[in-house]
Amino acid sequence: MPITAIDAITPAIEHTKQQLFKPFRIDQWTKLAFVGLLAGELGSSGFNRSNFNFPRHPGTPAPHIPVSPGVDTPLLIAFIAAAVIAALAIGIILMYVGSVMRFILFDSIILKECLIRAGWNRRLGPGWRYFVWKLSYLALSLAGICILIGLPAIFVFASGWYREPNEHKVPLICAGLIIVVVLLAFFVITAVVLVLTKDFVVPQMALEGITATEGWRRLWPMIKADKGAYGAYIAMKIVLAIVAGAMIAVAAVIVSLIYVIPSVALGIIAVLEGEAAGLTWNFHTIALAAVIGVILLAGFLYLVSLISVPAIVFFPAFSIYFLADRYPRLAAALNPAMPVAPVLAAQVLPQS
Repeated sequence: MPITAIDAITPAIEHTKQQLFKPFRIDQWTKLAFVGLLAGELGSSGFNRSNFNFPRHPGTPAPHIPVSPGVDTPLLIAFIAAAVIAALAIGIILMYVGSVMRFILFDSIILKECLIRAGWNRRLGPGWRYFVWKLSYLALSLAGICILIGLPAIFVFASGWYREPNEHKVPLICAGLIIVVVLLAFFVITAVVLVLTKDFVVPQMALEGITATEGWRRLWPMIKADKGAYGAYIAMKIVLAIVAGAMIAVAAVIVSLIYVIPSVALGIIAVLEGEAAGLTWNFHTIALAAVIGVILLAGFLYLVSLISVPAIVFFPAFSIYFLADRYPRLAAALNPAMPVAPVLAAQVLPQS
């Protein structure tokens, strides 16, 4: 009988101990931190930013945002537009890199050895297929959000409720509550699909060279045949993610005290010194500040990922041990008949 989610915790913990501490190798920690950060293994618990609009009384003019006379406004607008476009391009590139790194992380857990260069060359094909699936899924998710928000908005405008909202408080409130509940359910479903794809479809893509769609065609009957086990897996992963997230948050606070606060203090000193030297905010100084900020943010994220390496190894191992009892090819890769030397790692998993 396949193991349960609770049963998969013990071998995952033992696997993590063996890979990270027997022996302890700082180079492997560094590689795993790098791979885990790019693969998004730390992205399962994040913060959503919202835009808040403060209410204004009728007739109140829109707030004026003062612009320093030393700043070239058209040039600043052009710089912001270019930064937005560059951010979108970088985001797409990082999504592709993260897709390849997801397979490198999978290989690292199977082999207990992180081989980035060899893994990158071998996993470009599966990474591309996974990247295309993620782009398609993102587009469908955004379309779903637009439909869930757009259709009720069209109905409200068509019914004329917005003209005299005081006379339609009850239906407006009920409609708002329904929209919130539906959106929350939609977000939960999309998140679960992403988790199941990452945990159970990616191993199939890695071992058999299939697409994500084909992986889901195979996974869905397995889920329907054992709904309770997979439901317990999701619930257990949420609990474990909360515990791990709390531990990482404490570590992040410590890193902040050591790294972020001095960096901010040095930044303030640099700005004050620059103003004293007669420097003004222009294209060059803004670009320099942005580059320095990105470098500091990258350093902070890397340090957080470095101290989060145990979680980076544990969670993929947890999903692999749970699935291996239900997927014979994964079980064979996880427990080969003969030990595999790191130099032969490229021969263990199929070429793609």
